[in-house]
Amino acid sequence: MSRYFGPRLRIVRRLGELPGLTAKIPKKQNPPGQHGPNQGGRKRKLSQYNVRLKEKQKLRFHYGITESQLLRYVRKARQSKGSTGELLLQLLEMRLDSVVFRLGMAPTIAAARQLVSHGHIRLNAQKVTIPSYQCEQQDKISVVQKKHSQQVVTTNLETARPLPGHLTFQKENLEGIVTKIADRESIGLKVNELLIVEFYSRKV
Repeated sequence: MSRYFGPRLRIVRRLGELPGLTAKIPKKQNPPGQHGPNQGGRKRKLSQYNVRLKEKQKLRFHYGITESQLLRYVRKARQSKGSTGELLLQLLEMRLDSVVFRLGMAPTIAAARQLVSHGHIRLNAQKVTIPSYQCEQQDKISVVQKKHSQQVVTTNLETARPLPGHLTFQKENLEGIVTKIADRESIGLKVNELLIVEFYSRKV
């Protein structure tokens, strides 16, 4: 399954708030579809598969990754020691595009991915154009010394969200530091990672 480029507010209405997908708020709160949230005057009961599928889709759309990418992250998390669900979220949160987004340099993770792939971001004073690069503790993320790049990031910082506990940011020189590996509490997404692990239990 390829990366999603369709209407983002439809996804938000279906799955709930996804800050990495879009900063916009839908005017309608009911899920998309002809009959709205109720069909025949009764609430539709979701199957166990559907519940787990929705949790998995939240993760995929929030981080803007493909199905095959997410499956690889699940396999990598299962091979490591610790809670598979928390390790999965940690791997996704420590991607370079996720860190750039969480620092407030971009309004969405898709925009952060574009900043990285177009060469506007430096990692430890080196140009890195791979959005999936795994950041580590004490990594320094900065903006290249170009007027356009710095103007774009400065504009995005005006509407930035609160900074998570595993990152620090110096607005004067537009430099962020990964002070520690992201933990569960600092991940700004309402998702049940255990259901996601259960969803992939037969595939990994």
